[in-house]
Amino acid sequence: MAGVSGDEGAVRNYIISKLSGTFEYTVDPLGSIIVRVKGKNPAKHRLMFSAHMDEVGLIVTFICSDGCLKFSSVGGIDARILYGKRVFVGKDRVPGVIAGTAVHNLSDDEKKTAPDEKTLVIDIGCNDKESAERLVRQGDTVIFDSEFARFGENNETYCSRAIDDRAGCAIMLKMIEDIPEYDTTFCFVVQEEVGLRGAKAAAYTADPEFAIVLETTTAADIPSSKAEKRVCEVGGGAVVSYMDRHTLYDRELYRLAFDTAAEKNIPCQTKSVVAGGNDAGAIHVSRGGVRTAALSLPCRYLHSPSCVINERDLEAVYRLAAELSARIQQL
Repeated sequence: MAGVSGDEGAVRNYIISKLSGTFEYTVDPLGSIIVRVKGKNPAKHRLMFSAHMDEVGLIVTFICSDGCLKFSSVGGIDARILYGKRVFVGKDRVPGVIAGTAVHNLSDDEKKTAPDEKTLVIDIGCNDKESAERLVRQGDTVIFDSEFARFGENNETYCSRAIDDRAGCAIMLKMIEDIPEYDTTFCFVVQEEVGLRGAKAAAYTADPEFAIVLETTTAADIPSSKAEKRVCEVGGGAVVSYMDRHTLYDRELYRLAFDTAAEKNIPCQTKSVVAGGNDAGAIHVSRGGVRTAALSLPCRYLHSPSCVINERDLEAVYRLAAELSARIQQL
């Protein structure tokens, strides 16, 4: 399902379908879902889990006279991945292909660099503006045409678009279904990829003392990367962050996560590069401040049509999230 930032309706409706009739929830004015779940025991501390529903994508900005579509990125997308990719445009999922200058028409200098997004268009098979306007309109969002696939040893490797952060949403749904040990608030938020906007509003409403953000994070563990440049590794377990470009994480929670993982034999690692960011950047400075941790799934080729994760890492993040939430109530 499509869920480019600001257009998360289909994802929201799916999540609500899993909650309806069993759990009470509200949808805030920005579109985030806030679920307050009564646990098996009353909570000592107000704890919030957060994962974002939106994904990176494109948005139609102009319809050209030849029927092609100009576009802008929504969220951080490397222009090198765009050329030749198949996409779906708008709610009717109009198929298209991202096109640019043919290689034989490029100068020698142009061949050495990635194409500028401004030089690319989406070809939807129309020959003029009028026929294109019957199918799409300015402001329509665009997703990559990317099917979910399993591969690798024991089919434990997953490949799809939007794993960032549908994986976090899936973990929260599982935690809700299992009923947490203590009363917990779960926030499925919008617009993370364009500035942590949904989390900022949801955290103000939830008013937590503690927060755990469930995310995906860049794994650069390919053969050409060495040592700290690998950042984290697919198959290495849950990733616990100590710092990124938006957040210095609570040091006690950082240590508690590793201690808990060691005690429960949960695979766990940290990031070797200070980079990126997530909804913790908005949550930890909400109201009077929130003690915050981030548990992430290592993911190769983040923000591309082919994000790659490992099933065992998904399980590790789920287990550590559940265990850490219980430990926080004992602080």
